Amino acid sequence: MKLTSYTNYALRSLQLAALKDPELVRVDDVAKIHNLSRPHIMKVVHELGRAGYLETVRGRGGGFRLARPPQDIVVGDVVRITEGPLDLVECFNPDKNTCPLMGICVLSRKMKEATAAFMSVLDDLTIADIAANRGQLMDRIAPLEIPRKETAPQ
Repeated sequence: MKLTSYTNYALRSLQLAALKDPELVRVDDVAKIHNLSRPHIMKVVHELGRAGYLETVRGRGGGFRLARPPQDIVVGDVVRITEGPLDLVECFNPDKNTCPLMGICVLSRKMKEATAAFMSVLDDLTIADIAANRGQLMDRIAPLEIPRKETAPQ
C-alpha cells in the first residue's frame, strides 16, 4: 500500500495546523518546514478548506488553521478524500475490471481484507494523535521555520 504525496502533504499541513493552534499557519511555513512545493501545498490547503478541515484566511497576515478540533479529524477520512477509491487491484473497480475470476478469487478477497485492515488503523488515528508529541515536533521544526515579520502598531 502506498499513499500519494498529495495525501502526505495534506496530513503534514493538518499536523502543523494542530501544532500551531490557535495561530495561523502560512503555506510558506509548510513548504519550508517539509521542503515541499508551495503550489502543491496551496492546492492541498484549498481542498482541505473546501472539505471543512481547515479555515483559511486570505490576505496579508493570512494563513490557515484547523476548522474543527484535532481529535475530531480522523486520518482515514482525510486519506479517503485525498486518495479517492483505494482500488489496489483492477477487480476492485467494477467499471474497469476485465478479470474473469471476479467473485471466486481468493487473492481479490484478501486484497480487500488487507485494504480494510489498513484503513481500520487509519480510522483509529486522529490529527490530535499525530500531533501529540508536540514538544518533540516543535523542537525539530523550530530551526526550519520562517521568522514572522512584526507589524508596527498604528
